[in-house]
Amino acid sequence: MKKLFYGLAYCIILLASCQTEKKDSLEFKNVNQVLTKSFSNLNTLDTFKIELTGRKAADIVLHFTIVSAAGREIFAENLKGKDLVNNTDPNIDLSKEKDQFIYLKTIANDFFAEDNFLEPAVMPEDKADNNAPDKELYEDLKKSGLNGFKYRLGKETNLYIAWDDKEKKVKVYYKCC
Repeated sequence: MKKLFYGLAYCIILLASCQTEKKDSLEFKNVNQVLTKSFSNLNTLDTFKIELTGRKAADIVLHFTIVSAAGREIFAENLKGKDLVNNTDPNIDLSKEKDQFIYLKTIANDFFAEDNFLEPAVMPEDKADNNAPDKELYEDLKKSGLNGFKYRLGKETNLYIAWDDKEKKVKVYYKCC
């Protein structure tokens, strides 16, 4: 009878400790999204991929790539999670790792929101201003009608990228708030 009591007590303690661990640990689920959109050529589809890797908020990296329809990587950017957390709105409390983790997963999940795909990149009536680092590219995009993509680097920085047909590479054509 004593053995049964001790065995039952051990099982209860083991179950209770497992429940505590579940509450305190962060659930990790890798974010990995792929979709195709017209980007470097209006007649073909390029592949956009976003992947969030890392198990701790401080180590998370958001990998963003674009691969042409021909299979060539035309753009790659690795955004460090700690940089994204440090460049966020100061009114958002991200002092706890759990909140940082949730914030970074939200950024990754929303990365391919429909309004980030700009079709076309530059509207015919738009005028290049001081936020356009390459005015010639801006004007070329207006004429070609190629599409663009925007993504956020922090609370006040959005990068707008598009294919530069002259230089055959992806470039920033607008950088703003």
